Amino acid sequence: MGEELTVPDLLKQLKQFTAARIAIGRVGTSIPLKQSLEFNLAHAHARDAVYSVLDVDGLFTALKAFDLPVLHLHSKAPTRHRYLKRPDLGRQLDEDSAQHLTGYSGYDVAIIIADGLSAAAVNENAFGLLHLLIPKLLAAKFMIAPICLVEQGRVAIGDDIAGELNAKFSVVLIGERPGLSSADSMGAYLTYNPKRGLTDESRNCVSNIRPHGLKYKPAAEKIFYLINEAFKRKLSGVGLKDNEGLLK
Repeated sequence: MGEELTVPDLLKQLKQFTAARIAIGRVGTSIPLKQSLEFNLAHAHARDAVYSVLDVDGLFTALKAFDLPVLHLHSKAPTRHRYLKRPDLGRQLDEDSAQHLTGYSGYDVAIIIADGLSAAAVNENAFGLLHLLIPKLLAAKFMIAPICLVEQGRVAIGDDIAGELNAKFSVVLIGERPGLSSADSMGAYLTYNPKRGLTDESRNCVSNIRPHGLKYKPAAEKIFYLINEAFKRKLSGVGLKDNEGLLK
């Protein structure tokens, strides 16, 4: 067996700035056993996240704190297997869900919580973020639409939902593609004047929202800032720059 090589102290110091797998050492032509096992465990966590299930009941209970209607919706992808094979189906509401939105109309902000590629991420992080964001929106006199929980949903399904609700802005909280160090990462996708057919350049994204990434307080502040700027400028996406904190 090869002798484990010592990682230079200078390289080890970089580990305090990232959860990425750097400075893991080497045994012969391979990596040390401990790091190999940690890699396999992280890979298993990522696979589990992709197949995790949206905790609809738990989120319903938690979201009652905001005294807003909560709607349970579904995309056109009937199963997780179909969702992964047909991304296009995850971008569209099924007929029953579209009917469920009738009678609601005329809001400033629609909040959509979708499972995406890690339901575990939104199960763990959506309420913590909204607990800080929703009071900011209400204090600023934004009219908030019923909160929508969407199973088998992708980012663009927010366009369908906000369009049906006649909302001026959509906030889609969704589980991001799990990495080998962040299976619990949630993203927030922000769109002004959302409607079917928009593409990604029309959105702003605040990503890696989780306790070990971008924490709830700065994430809520960043999202609130971008919403205000979007309404002032009447746009979102590549035309909306994050200039908060820049010298003037």
